[in-house]
Amino acid sequence: HHHGLLASGGGTADRCIRFWNTLTGQPMQCIDTGSQVCNLAWSKHSSELVSTHGYSQNQILVWKYPALTQVAKLTGHSYRVLYLAVSPDGEAIVTGAGDETLRFWNVFSKVRSQKESKSMLNLFTNIR
Repeated sequence: HHHGLLASGGGTADRCIRFWNTLTGQPMQCIDTGSQVCNLAWSKHSSELVSTHGYSQNQILVWKYPALTQVAKLTGHSYRVLYLAVSPDGEAIVTGAGDETLRFWNVFSKVRSQKESKSMLNLFTNIR
């Protein structure tokens, strides 16, 4: 992941995910998601961020960082997606909405990118 990076979501009318440099306190990027940002969580295995949303979309989005391109849109909740948790293995998420429903999603892969797997710090990760 990226050292010194914080992602935050705004209030009901803000609709933005903001990225901050925690070392300097300065804002870095902002993306308008088109709806209320309720939760954010980073993937454990890639540079992707999942966001949950309320009014007016009630959806879950997956973003590639730092390009901030949307790589997935998950729909199915009919109310604001108020809760988000990542599974211990980092592959699935569970979301809870205002209508008291839970949904389970297989979102992330455990497979790291080629660049990450060839890191000198990971020399022994492929030993069986």
